[in-house]
Amino acid sequence: QVQLVESGGGKVQAGDSLTLSCAASGSNIASYIMAWFRQSPGKEREIVTSQSRGGRSSYYRESVKGRFTVSRDDDKNTVYLRMENLKPEDTAVYYCAAREGAMLYRTQEMYPYWGQGTQVIVSS
Repeated sequence: QVQLVESGGGKVQAGDSLTLSCAASGSNIASYIMAWFRQSPGKEREIVTSQSRGGRSSYYRESVKGRFTVSRDDDKNTVYLRMENLKPEDTAVYYCAAREGAMLYRTQEMYPYWGQGTQVIVSS
């Protein structure tokens, strides 16, 4: 079973960049599909990106394509989310999630392992 801890959130201005980290323990992320979700106040949790084992394929929600990049370092057992050209609508709590298997599911119900979240606030 894998445990996940996010870090790197903060308050930035629109147009700024930020990199979130998700440090895993208990098991190596090489065995997991890794994903980032986010949740804004009053909204449902939504997927931001997911990446297959080995990083061979990735999914991005339309609104972050070209601005966000997911990457993984299996040796460091860490997943990253590089966010560029941030917009106020990116403001949310960002969660790291993991699942075993091969499918890049997009719904939170399919991910059994979660971090505690890290807050990102983008001001205009």
